[in-house]
Amino acid sequence: MSNLNDYLAEKRAAVLARTAAVEAGTAQAAELRANVRVEGRSGLRRLRIREHQVISDSPPDFAGYNLGPSSPELQLGVLGTCVSHIFLIQAAQLQVPLESLEVEVTGVIDPRAGKPGHEATPIWPHRIAYTVHIDSPASREDIDALFEAVERNCPILNLLRNPQTIGAQVVLVNSKATSANAPEARDVQAA
Repeated sequence: MSNLNDYLAEKRAAVLARTAAVEAGTAQAAELRANVRVEGRSGLRRLRIREHQVISDSPPDFAGYNLGPSSPELQLGVLGTCVSHIFLIQAAQLQVPLESLEVEVTGVIDPRAGKPGHEATPIWPHRIAYTVHIDSPASREDIDALFEAVERNCPILNLLRNPQTIGAQVVLVNSKATSANAPEARDVQAA
C-alpha cells in the first residue's frame, strides 16, 4: 500500500511539468464552468462540473430533504479541499515529507441575520477558520515555510479573503415578463 509521500513524488513530477509549461510559454488559462439545475418538487440543486455531479440540499428546517450539503457547507468544503490540495502541491514543490494531512474548516451562518435585533449579523458564512493537522518528520521551520506558501498560493483561500467583482445576468425564458416570450437578458454588476 502506497503512502502520502509516494503520492507527493507523483505530485512533484506534475508540478515540475506544469512549471516548465509556464516557463516555456505554452501554459494556457483554463475556463472554469459549473451548472446548477434545480429539480421540481424537492428543490434539490444538482451541480455539474465537467463529468462530476454534486447534490446540494437544505436541512429539513429550511424545507429541504437533507439529501446533500447546503451551499454554505459546500463552500467550507471547497475551501478545505483547496487548502489541502495546495498543501500537497507546496509540499511536493518544497520537498516537505507528509505522513498525513487533514484540514478542518469551520464557520457560522445565522438564520436571524438581517432580521430585527440582528441587522449587523452577516447573511453569509462568517468566522471561517481552518485547522491543518499534519504528521511530518520535517522541521518546524519547514512546516512554517510550507504553511506560508499555502497561504500565499491557495486560490480559494485568496478568493474568499479578497473582494471580488462578480458579473451576473438574468435571462427570462418562456416568461410572461418578456414581450412576446422572447428571451431577454439583464446584466447586473455586484461588488
